Amino acid sequence: MIRRDLLKSVAAFALCPVLARAEDGATAPFSRQGLIDLARDLARKPYAKRATVPQAWRDMSYDDYRSIWFRSRDAIWSDTDYPLRVDLFHPGLYFPNTVEVNLVEDGQSRVLPFDFGLFDKTDMAPDLPLDGHLGYSGIRLRAELEKPGIFQEYAVFQGASYFRVIARDLVYGLSARGLAIGTASPEGEEFPDFTRFWIERPAMGATTHKVHALLESPSVTGIYHFTLRPNGKATDVDVSMTLFPRVDLDNVGIAPLTSMFFFDETNRNRFDDFRPAVHDSDGLGVLNGRGEMIWRPLANPREVQISSFVDENPQGFGLVQRERRFSDFADLEALYHKRPSLWITPGDDWGRGAVTLVEIPTDKEIYDNIVAYWRPRDPLAAGSEHSFSYRMTWVDQVEPKKPVAQVLNTRMGKGFTHGEKKVVTIDFAPHEALPDDLEDLVIHVSSNRLDVSEGLVQRNPDTGGPRLAFSFLPGDVTAAELRAQLFYQGRSVTEVWLYRWTA
Repeated sequence: MIRRDLLKSVAAFALCPVLARAEDGATAPFSRQGLIDLARDLARKPYAKRATVPQAWRDMSYDDYRSIWFRSRDAIWSDTDYPLRVDLFHPGLYFPNTVEVNLVEDGQSRVLPFDFGLFDKTDMAPDLPLDGHLGYSGIRLRAELEKPGIFQEYAVFQGASYFRVIARDLVYGLSARGLAIGTASPEGEEFPDFTRFWIERPAMGATTHKVHALLESPSVTGIYHFTLRPNGKATDVDVSMTLFPRVDLDNVGIAPLTSMFFFDETNRNRFDDFRPAVHDSDGLGVLNGRGEMIWRPLANPREVQISSFVDENPQGFGLVQRERRFSDFADLEALYHKRPSLWITPGDDWGRGAVTLVEIPTDKEIYDNIVAYWRPRDPLAAGSEHSFSYRMTWVDQVEPKKPVAQVLNTRMGKGFTHGEKKVVTIDFAPHEALPDDLEDLVIHVSSNRLDVSEGLVQRNPDTGGPRLAFSFLPGDVTAAELRAQLFYQGRSVTEVWLYRWTA
């Protein structure tokens, strides 16, 4: 498992030295179709295991790794007027494999050779051998997010097929991946790698950046085209991908998202911590093909649990951080209230399948334990070709997808006078779809295994919106699904709240 803090930015890190070295290498014609042909050809051959960097690089400690950093004045396209800067990461520690970095200019691509002289280091940095299989471990993109001439980082591709993106005023949080294979399966998960990158030099004044990546694993190869738009308060990333499975891919995840949920009001009693909550995301949102807006609060379970939201042509899904006040977390270092939300909007016909949520137990906040992705109903057959496209929106607050009241918070536990009964409260935001008189609302609360009370709606004086409260007696039940929503004049006026309760 990759530590989350190494996937964050190490420092704000421009290309004259890098570009000059690259010009000495051979060039090759570049085209999107050429990349697709490359991935197809590789899929027809046996998988070649990647070489690792020398042992001394792999044996670096966390502090050793952080003692070496890329020199920002030597970034790609520094000292030019092009609207993009690219920094490079050195290998080692959790990144034992290197990636090939190609620059694309005027229809030609060329490989950047590894140059350790582009990095600065402290006096405590270890002595490392410069022979053997060396190269870069990833790339960082910087753009003029706030002021002309000031280039701030907004995207990092490093480690397996992981990448992170932020918008203005946010800090790195959840991650995305190119592909998920066998997540939470008894056979174990396979982590494909982005092994080669092609970075296109943007046109003068361009507001979009294009990166292409080759994905490889024993089970599949693929080519990914990323069009990134760092537009201030949100960063949109359009993704188109073509996969060439070597084997039948049954348990495969499209547009996988990875996040961390440690605790909040639903499980606060399990952790001795000064903070009221610790998480990168607090819920999974799904706008399904039927037009229902679902909100599923995240959990840190005692055992791995998998939830599948069966659907056809979903309209969107994402991992969302709705708690946005500093007081929600009281953490001056981690700044969880500034972690991004990420929404996926499918671009073409995704057909039948399920938005899948995997929740893994964790006892530390440094590990990602939440995964969400689209799992196609039918396996991707060996020797076939499959294309998917989608848009990723990295933002603080995901815009409402339906004109209904959103879930603000979920609380759960024993009531003051309820004995063994569990009390659940769901706070909804104010919304114009709600009636002035909350008594006109119709309550729907149900469970597949529990007897639940009819529920009570009262106005929350703090939020101004309705609070729905209900209770249930667990008895011998150890796990159950809960569902709740509010109706007015025959139509739903709130999100559909879903929750998996476990004893």
